[in-house]
Amino acid sequence: MDFYTEVLRELVVAIGAALFLGNLVALIRRRDDARRARSAPRSAKAKGSSRVRSGHATAADLAQAPVVRTVTFMALGFVMMVAGIAALVAT
Repeated sequence: MDFYTEVLRELVVAIGAALFLGNLVALIRRRDDARRARSAPRSAKAKGSSRVRSGHATAADLAQAPVVRTVTFMALGFVMMVAGIAALVAT
């Protein structure tokens, strides 16, 4: 096996593990995020302020991680990680 093939397989394992673990952390922190979103004060946009909204939450930001999407991405990351490990071990 050449160097580049092995690096590619290791990258598949690393990306799969990162996807799995990142979504696992999001799932664990879900309850804290919901509580933090409820207790955060909502400020109205000041009249005459800039239209550029740097650092502020937008309508697309989520207060919590959606469960179905998070579990789906966890499963995808787990499959990638296992397939990458199997490819590394097989050769």
